[in-house]
Amino acid sequence: MEYLTIRQAMGQGSGRVSVRGWVWRERGSKKVKFIVLRDGTGIIQCVIEKQTAGDERFAVADALQVETAMTISGTIRKDERAPSGYEIAVDSFRMVGASDTYPITKDQSPEFLMDKRHLWLRSRKMQAILKIRATVFAAFREYFDTRGFIEFHSPIFQATQCEGGSSLFKVKYFEGETFLAQTWQLYAEAGIFSYEKLYTIAPSFRAEKSKTSRHLTEYWHAEMEMAWAEFKDIMDHGEGVVKHMVAKVLEKHREELAVLGRDPKRLEPTVRKPFVRMTYDEALKVLSERCRLKVTWGKDLRTVEEDRLSSLYDVPVIVSEYPAEVKAFYMKGVEGRPEVVQGCDFIAPEGYGEIIGGSSRETDLAVLERRLKAAGEDLSGYEYYFDTRRYGSVPHGGFGLGMERIVSWICGLDTIKDAIPFPRTPLRWTP
Repeated sequence: MEYLTIRQAMGQGSGRVSVRGWVWRERGSKKVKFIVLRDGTGIIQCVIEKQTAGDERFAVADALQVETAMTISGTIRKDERAPSGYEIAVDSFRMVGASDTYPITKDQSPEFLMDKRHLWLRSRKMQAILKIRATVFAAFREYFDTRGFIEFHSPIFQATQCEGGSSLFKVKYFEGETFLAQTWQLYAEAGIFSYEKLYTIAPSFRAEKSKTSRHLTEYWHAEMEMAWAEFKDIMDHGEGVVKHMVAKVLEKHREELAVLGRDPKRLEPTVRKPFVRMTYDEALKVLSERCRLKVTWGKDLRTVEEDRLSSLYDVPVIVSEYPAEVKAFYMKGVEGRPEVVQGCDFIAPEGYGEIIGGSSRETDLAVLERRLKAAGEDLSGYEYYFDTRRYGSVPHGGFGLGMERIVSWICGLDTIKDAIPFPRTPLRWTP
């Protein structure tokens, strides 16, 4: 028997079809049983009548519970009253996998749903998020593949820090000790001297004890690095890839956005309009004049300042030229202003915070050594990195994009924990 997906069956629209999936909803009476079947492509109402099925088979149908796996054959027809606009009049069915008292019911707490995450993935909400997530990943690759970049991989076990030693996960490594990767960047900087334009999508790990709706200890990091890059190139590619990802979601996932209650009109300006660009100095002026928030020069922008800034615009805001003291050791200084670096953060609309951090990279070996010493780092662990400056260094730069951050914003989620199948936080590492 040839089975169609539910979407294919609805595309056929009429005639005989066979589908398979899981019971999403069920209800009935003494004469008729309504099954809403779901698969990976959608849902469809299936009607089993006692007169057609016979007493014995109808009794089996009447006992079916939520999440029972089954196959169904029958005649499909349009019906505007049905959840998806189509209905199958069932003439035969088979139970493949029984389900008894499915533990997830209405009005469950977020923590219970986290405990049952392996089952909650079956929900319409999580299915919609996972479809959008997959498109976001594919769109990132597509953007850079079509612009001459190649995918490049770095080790997960790394001996040095890049983003801050206090947020490293230490790992016992045979008789020694190493760390889980915070980023691929230092290795990508080595890689660009072979092939000039690189990107990756890989897990990164931050041992931050942040219990917010925006932080994970394990997340997927989409990064790019390119030789001969000017600072503007980094910001342009960041804007370009975000536009491309949002455009692909709007093109392919109107139905999933509807399931999530996400209005596509909130995302459309990101595709149509240029992003707002301002320096850190300009951002402080905007915050003071339009939001009545005073930020002392030299302080990083906190969540409250980022949120107020983002509330003024319907597209991402790119803030650049931050004070060097609040940014990483590898960021290149602005000519004539050594206290400021060529670094930028992309702040998403609607209070979803930073989604991209990027910069031009410092090429002066003496500057890098001085900054690392000031941070208390052992320079011997960075010899491989210093070699990239000793032998044919060129202007270069790149950025890192938090995939769960951007999925959370696109989907309009309350918490970043729903943007990944199995979230890891300071208090949760199972299931």
